[in-house]
Amino acid sequence: MTQDDRILLAHGSGGTMMRRLIEDIFIKAFDNDILGRLDDAATLMLPPGRISFSTDTYVVKPLFFKGGDIGKLAVCGTVNDVSMTGATPAFISVGFVLEEGFPVDDLRRILTSMARAAEESGVAIVTGDTKVVEKGGADGLFINTAGIGVIPDGIDIHGAGCRSGDVVLLSGSIGDHGIAVISEREGLAFSTSVESDCAPLNHMISAMVHSCGADVHALRDPTRGGLSSALNEFAESSGVAIEVDEDIIPVKAQVRGACEMLGYDVLQVANEGKLIAVVAPDAVDAALGAIRNSPYGAEAEIIGRVLEPAKGSPAGKVFLNTSLGSRRVVDMLVGEQLPRIC
Repeated sequence: MTQDDRILLAHGSGGTMMRRLIEDIFIKAFDNDILGRLDDAATLMLPPGRISFSTDTYVVKPLFFKGGDIGKLAVCGTVNDVSMTGATPAFISVGFVLEEGFPVDDLRRILTSMARAAEESGVAIVTGDTKVVEKGGADGLFINTAGIGVIPDGIDIHGAGCRSGDVVLLSGSIGDHGIAVISEREGLAFSTSVESDCAPLNHMISAMVHSCGADVHALRDPTRGGLSSALNEFAESSGVAIEVDEDIIPVKAQVRGACEMLGYDVLQVANEGKLIAVVAPDAVDAALGAIRNSPYGAEAEIIGRVLEPAKGSPAGKVFLNTSLGSRRVVDMLVGEQLPRIC
């Protein structure tokens, strides 16, 4: 092991080795004028408007999986979280916790993936931090991110915005990410490859907001806890009931088969490149058109509707019209179905 091909504790010391790591690897991957100044804080110019701000930490295992890696996941996840308020994401910070002995080539591969995702999203990685911990202290690599975006005037999208009569849209098939990660981790083989849906959705959302404006009432990316948890969050926050149709919810055959084999409820499996949109009835065609015009929304469907709670029934419930003709309550995920998937 040499100081050139593996991360050493000295790379986090604040001295010359750390400076070389930053300049030779991080700056080369994320090069921009703001980051290149190497100040302790980034100085940013933002257009007028309300600010959307989000932070997240990524500990996925394994670090590389079909359809993505921890770096792509970190950028896309942060871009998507900021975008779910209707904001245009602009800047991201990144913090790395590296384990002693981590291969430098793997780090370069992850940074390249992050740079590509940032370029596709149109955001800049403008500040960051690096720490190195002893071997066994970080499972290779953890990444923390924060993102900032600007919300256009007249837009007020939030989880409590669902109204009776609204329509629920889903941008595509569910469960891909969770099954891709667990199959990679456990060495499961399927007849066809299951890939993570990890993708930046900000351009799709921008087009939808531009087309529909204030008629977009709520947005959410159904990550941990999947579709069921996101819908329950909407219903509880808005004081409404939500009804969805099982036959219409898109699920790939191999994902459905994997869930049946593993005993998972596909409605509770994580996604990293899908969105739920709750829109006014008059805006459905425009919203669906904007989603389907995105390369990440070709499978979009109308999956349900927002209802007034039944008389005598508590608000905040989600119901599924099943393929068997019955109707059941969809519960939020309890516990951790798939650990370390993001």
